[in-house]
Amino acid sequence: MSSRPFDLLNEAVGKEVLVVTKGDLHFRGTLKAFDVHMNIVLENAEELVNGETKKKYGKLMIRGDTVILISP
Repeated sequence: MSSRPFDLLNEAVGKEVLVVTKGDLHFRGTLKAFDVHMNIVLENAEELVNGETKKKYGKLMIRGDTVILISP
């Protein structure tokens, strides 16, 4: 089991994750990449509202300073 945040994110690359951002926006997609600023790239990304798909984005980059939570 990972004990450091970046280890956990490295293990999640290529897997589906949930990202919650400021403004209580929820995105689900395959984690493709991230950097030290927590900028996140998702593939097959969807915006969720009440657990249901609201909009499909394909590839999506989320700015790190808006990220509140990433759940692998």
